[in-house]
Amino acid sequence: MFDITDASESARTILMGLNREWVRRQGDFFVESPINFVTAVIWYLRRYRNGEFCTLPHVIELMQVEYDTLFSVLRLEKEIEVLINPFINAYLNDAMEQLEGQIAAAKIAMARLASPQLYYVLSGTDFTLDINNPEAPKIVCMGNNPQKQQVYGAVLSLYVSRLIKLVNRKGGLKSSLIFDEFPTIYLNNMDGLIATARSNKVATTLGVQDFSQLKKDYGRDGADVIMNITGNVISGQVMGETAKSLSERIGRTMQERSSFSINRTDTSISHSRQLEAALPPSKIASLSSGTFVGLVADEPQQKIDYKAFHAEIINDHTALEREISAYLPLPEVRQVTPAMVEQNYLQVRQDIQDLVYSEMERLINDPALATLRVNK
Repeated sequence: MFDITDASESARTILMGLNREWVRRQGDFFVESPINFVTAVIWYLRRYRNGEFCTLPHVIELMQVEYDTLFSVLRLEKEIEVLINPFINAYLNDAMEQLEGQIAAAKIAMARLASPQLYYVLSGTDFTLDINNPEAPKIVCMGNNPQKQQVYGAVLSLYVSRLIKLVNRKGGLKSSLIFDEFPTIYLNNMDGLIATARSNKVATTLGVQDFSQLKKDYGRDGADVIMNITGNVISGQVMGETAKSLSERIGRTMQERSSFSINRTDTSISHSRQLEAALPPSKIASLSSGTFVGLVADEPQQKIDYKAFHAEIINDHTALEREISAYLPLPEVRQVTPAMVEQNYLQVRQDIQDLVYSEMERLINDPALATLRVNK
């Protein structure tokens, strides 16, 4: 993170990922307040010893410190003073119900991430997320757990949001961001990534089961923007509103109609041409497996005359099975024991205790900082 706005975006991403209903309540007092609080904690840890303890587990543990000590420590960082002043004033003025409503919303949500296993994964420094760095290109693959989808999805959202910021810059290699089951994560300003990343040679691919999933997790407005801003749409069998929207997107074609009229004396045939849907919703709703419809975008150097398509992908299943049977198991990078996981968990908690103790000692022993101490 380079400035406090990065911390703010990270706080918003993690809390929105943990509380999906907040997406439709952005701007509310009891939504923005927890985001500001978590922003302050993140940026404090980013500035302390140049980010030595700037990890999600350390953020969770620092949030649990009692108010007197926590507010005193946070006031040492001038950049976040404007963020924590409302909380300090509420605390000093005995507005405890308001304060608990503001901070507890963040604490309760973040507490769902407090497990030794998650702490072990999230406190590591094995690699950086600048995957298109010309000097150190890399492939990053992250997977969710269907049984813990909401909790892990929030963590993935946080890491992906930071990865996007690092990738979507000038001077990087060509790269591809592929999000399968995209609605399981929450990314703030996803439409901005799709709109701007192409100029930085970043291709973005979103995989969703149905448009209704996006509406549920991103709200109707956010889902409409994401769907309308994408240049290429490839779809298999979908129904309902998704099929109707896709049919309208593909457009209409001039089709010939013939009608017969028969009576006792003669038979008449009339021909007409009408604009009708190239692919009706009923046709999209009854697509067979392996058959896809869609619309592709072109560019000035590579014009495409027929952008809409309706085609079947024919796979060589024998060759696919032969390829799959030759797969090798993933190598084990390191042996992780339960004792190592538990030790890391205790170390994170000890790091925060040491940080708080040393900072409070500095406050007490330095007369110039004495006024920053919060003592109710």
